[in-house]
Amino acid sequence: MQVSFIVPLFNGLAYTQDCLRTLRATLPAGLAHEIVFVDDGSTDGTRTWLATLGAPCRVVLNEKNLGFAGACNRGAAAARGEFLFFLNNDLVLPPGWFAPMFRALRRLPRAGLVGNVQRHATTGALDHAGIRFDAKAKPEHDTARPWLWRLAGFRPVPAVTGACLAVRRAVWERLGAFDPAFRNGGEDVDLAFRARAAGFRNYVVLRSVVRHHVSVSVGRKLNDERNSHLLMQRWLEATVSLAAPAWSRRYLEAHWDEPRDFHAPLARQAFFQCLFPALAPGDLVQLGVRHAIRHEFERWRLLLAGGGEATTPAFPRGPREPRAAVL
Repeated sequence: MQVSFIVPLFNGLAYTQDCLRTLRATLPAGLAHEIVFVDDGSTDGTRTWLATLGAPCRVVLNEKNLGFAGACNRGAAAARGEFLFFLNNDLVLPPGWFAPMFRALRRLPRAGLVGNVQRHATTGALDHAGIRFDAKAKPEHDTARPWLWRLAGFRPVPAVTGACLAVRRAVWERLGAFDPAFRNGGEDVDLAFRARAAGFRNYVVLRSVVRHHVSVSVGRKLNDERNSHLLMQRWLEATVSLAAPAWSRRYLEAHWDEPRDFHAPLARQAFFQCLFPALAPGDLVQLGVRHAIRHEFERWRLLLAGGGEATTPAFPRGPREPRAAVL
């Protein structure tokens, strides 16, 4: 078996049927593949419909709701393919989406997680071209497609969303799958960070474009905050460097009309960080990012206090905090 497509499900039958229809219509002839549906306790007729499917579809039924990470992990354990493609059931897959991802996954050196460009299924607006980190070191979808990488057809990124993600089985098994400690958010970034720590690189394939019915679930905010808190606890040092360019831009914007501050050492470091975002941040920029992160941990401590979930780590302090470092 060459490719396993793993689709976690929880209700949304009409979306699932459309996803399967567009998946079947866009795969190359002769591709040895299977489609593994993992139902996470649907109650809308999804299980009745799944019972009507034949090969190459296979079905895994969870006795209880395991969440995105748990459902994907069960699907991967049951899959037989050399390459694993994780697909949200609310994707619409247009012609030409598969081949660029599959080619990149096989050819890019040390490829870890491979994602693609995602547009909103209704509006067509660009929703994802990788994941970046904002000035508070929190992950967000990157909606830029830099011209420098367009000829290559791909670009390295810190992380990609799990809505449409491909990985070699050997890499998946080495990294240890999604961590179910994350509940429907953050598990994709955590896995991408583990890939980076293991020496792999994550990529977005710019020539692969899918459409996604972007989640509008109610009541997710507190859960997202818990996931962000866990992610930051686990990957604090990595996020400091990744957040440095965004923090530097915010700092310069805040001090653009203050010539005295704009020529200070911190401002010079921030300026060079914006020009060369891949470089390691200077000590004052790092201090500013850590100060912003400290405020996030204090906010989490108050927000999540009821469950005793939030803790504030000890941060190394520099000789002084940069003035107006928190933006």
